[in-house]
Amino acid sequence: MLLNYELFASLRVQEQRDEEFMIDFERRRVVITGAAGGIGQAMVETFARCGAAVVACDLEGTDLSSPDIAEAHRFDLLDDDAVLQAARAIAAAGPLAAVISNAGWTRAETLDHVTPEALSRELDLNLRSAAVLSQALLPAMRGQDKGGAFVFISSVNALAHFGNPAYAAAKAGLNAWMRALAVEEARNGIRANAIAPGSVRTPAWDHRLEREPQIAENVARLYPLGRLVEPQEVARAAAFLASPAASGITGVTLPVDGGILSGNLPFLEQIAR
Repeated sequence: MLLNYELFASLRVQEQRDEEFMIDFERRRVVITGAAGGIGQAMVETFARCGAAVVACDLEGTDLSSPDIAEAHRFDLLDDDAVLQAARAIAAAGPLAAVISNAGWTRAETLDHVTPEALSRELDLNLRSAAVLSQALLPAMRGQDKGGAFVFISSVNALAHFGNPAYAAAKAGLNAWMRALAVEEARNGIRANAIAPGSVRTPAWDHRLEREPQIAENVARLYPLGRLVEPQEVARAAAFLASPAASGITGVTLPVDGGILSGNLPFLEQIAR
């Protein structure tokens, strides 16, 4: 008997979705910072579907009411005391399978926009806060039978210049911090990796779109894949790196960038005419 094509196609989509989430964290706890943001929400959904007990962290007043969230902690990553207090509360509740340092922010687009205040803010939020939190959570990560993992959301800006110099410097520092954890904490069963996303269509782009509605479309043309990266693509990469499926991977920065770091397609198209 021939199978109806539409039914077959729907079964294949479901099969692909099932394969996509074969990772199982077995209700182990996973901390996600910036959990209410565009990539953060995708992280929460993805890790929950992968069987994690999601420990969501974001600012006061943010929406952390998703049924995918097992624990919610609201604090300002720019406040060291608040970060350390939150870390103590999180660690007191039990061991952690993974910490996903996802929170980040930038507005200083070029060197002309980098004031001393902007430099300090972007370095503190994108580097210092992640370093302070990860160090504070180390005791809850060490010595577990199944190991623990840090995943830092870095950026292609840390690997080549695409603007946002203060943010880029912070993310480059974050990669260095990740490597320090990978080397020094491996003896304690801890892995550390980073993800370098390309341009991701999240509310972080809203201020640019208000100024230039065509900017996302124009930027998409610069990518070999011809589009921006989806938040779910970053989240799936994080779930893989945080899981036992990546047990032999540590100290790596993984681009999830639509191919932009591989080469300059518009340049190639010009010289190949």
